[in-house]
Amino acid sequence: MSAVNETLIRDVVADVLARLGNVPAAKPAPAPAAKADCGCNRPATTGARGKFGVFADANEACAAAHESFLQLQKGGIAARVKIVEIVKAMAEANAEVWGKLELDETKIGRLDHKIEKLKIIKLVPGVEWLRPDARSGDHGITLEEYTPFGVVGAVTPSTHSIPTLSGNIVNICAAGNAVVFNPHPSAARCAAVAVRAYNEAIFRETGIENIATIIEKPSMESFNTMCKHEAVRILLVTGGPGVVKAAMQTGKRAICAGPGNPPVYVDDTACMKRAAKAIIQGASYDNNLLCIGEKEIFALESIADKLMEQMSLNGAVKLTNAQLDALTKAAFTITPGQGGGCGHAAVNKDFIGKDPIVLARAAGVNIPAGTQLLFAETGADHPFVVEEQMMPFVPITRVRNLEEGVARALEAEHGYKHTSIIHSHDLEALTAMGRSLDTTLFIKNGPCMAGLGLGGEGYLSFSIATPTGEGVSNPRTFTRVRRCVLVDNLRIY
Repeated sequence: MSAVNETLIRDVVADVLARLGNVPAAKPAPAPAAKADCGCNRPATTGARGKFGVFADANEACAAAHESFLQLQKGGIAARVKIVEIVKAMAEANAEVWGKLELDETKIGRLDHKIEKLKIIKLVPGVEWLRPDARSGDHGITLEEYTPFGVVGAVTPSTHSIPTLSGNIVNICAAGNAVVFNPHPSAARCAAVAVRAYNEAIFRETGIENIATIIEKPSMESFNTMCKHEAVRILLVTGGPGVVKAAMQTGKRAICAGPGNPPVYVDDTACMKRAAKAIIQGASYDNNLLCIGEKEIFALESIADKLMEQMSLNGAVKLTNAQLDALTKAAFTITPGQGGGCGHAAVNKDFIGKDPIVLARAAGVNIPAGTQLLFAETGADHPFVVEEQMMPFVPITRVRNLEEGVARALEAEHGYKHTSIIHSHDLEALTAMGRSLDTTLFIKNGPCMAGLGLGGEGYLSFSIATPTGEGVSNPRTFTRVRRCVLVDNLRIY
C-alpha cells in the first residue's frame, strides 16, 4: 500500500473514531476539487451535513443519499462505471487494514479470511449486467431497460461488515442508485471508516457526494427512520430473522438475505478425501461465519467412519463424547422443555466466530497448531445440528439411506431455503436432494463457497436473498424494468 493510501486510511480512522467518542479527531484535509467528467455542475463541497457519508442523523443520511442519486443520474453510465472501479480497487488495496479493523472491532472470524473477502470484491458484477432487451416488428420498436429505484436502505451484518457493504455499493450503484446503510451496531465503526474513504475517493473522481451514506450510531430507531423516509424506495437487509421480519413489515419492498443452517449429505459414491477437504474448507472459513457454510453433516452409515478418518487426516480434530458434552454446555444455554420435551438451545455469543482453540479449551482438549475445524458424532436432535451456531465445529450424524439423509437435512435446514450441499456421484441422489431441499444455493461435490463463484462457476455477492426469492443479488436486483414503445412500421428489411 502506498504512503498516500496509508495516510488517507489513518486520517479516516481517526476522524470516524473521534465522532464515535474514542479519540481526538485528526485535522481534516482540504476538500478536493470536483472533476467535471460526470456532467454534474454542483459546486465542490466537503459533503452536505456529513463527513463524506458518515451521518449522526438518519433523516440527513437519507436526504443526502437522495441528492447523490440525482447527481448520479446526471453523471450517467460513465459515473456508475467509475464508482464501481473505485470501490473494487480500494477494497483490494485496503484489505489488510480494513480486515484488521473489522476483526479488532467485532472480535469474530479470522484475519486471513477477512482480508480475502475484501480482495474478492472485484468479482462482484457491475454495470455490464444491465443489458437492455429490444425487439422490433411490424408495429414498431420496444425497448425494455433496467432502471434505478433511487435510494436503497440497507442493513449489514456484523459477520461480514465491510465486505457486505462494499459488494452492496457495487451492485446498487452499478444499477444507478444511491444507498444509505444502517449497519450492525457491533461493526458500525469499521463500516463507517470504509464508507467515508469510498466517498472521499468517489468525490475526487466524479464530484458526486455521499453516494453511500451511513448512520454512525445505528439503532432500531434509526432503522425505522430509514425505512420510513420518503427517499428510500427499497430495502436490502442482510442479517438474522429478527431484522428480516422487521423489514418485511415496513410496507416497502424488501430484499432480504436471511439466516441459513446449511446441511450436507454424503453417500457411498462420493470421494471421501475430496468430501472431507471440501467440508473442512467451507466450515472453517472465517470460523464458519458464512451463512452458506457447512453447519451439519449427514453421512451414510456405511461410510461415516471413512469420512471422519479423512477429516482427521486433513486438518480437523474429532472430539470424544465427553469433550462434546463439555463444549455443548459451554456453547449453548439450554432451557428445558415442558412435559419432558427437549427444550430450547440458545447459542452463547462468546463462542460465535471464535478460533478452534477457544472451542477446544471449552471441550478440555489440546489441539495441534493450525487446526482448522473440530467435529464430533452426534444425534440428529443435537443443538449443534438444530441451531445455526457459526463456530468452527461440525456435527456428523449417521443415516441409513438416502431417504433418511434427505429428510434429516430438510428438518435441520428449517425451511430457510438458503443453502444445501451434497457429496455424491449418484444422479438420483443429486436430483432427490435438490428437489426436496429446494434451497437458493445447492452445491454438489464442492465447498460452500463454490456456490458464489469461488471454485465454482458463477458470480459473487455477500447478500443472498432467500426469504424474498431474489437469490444471489446483482445489479439487476436493484432495478425496475421500464418499457419504452415506439409505434410505427419502422423496419428496414
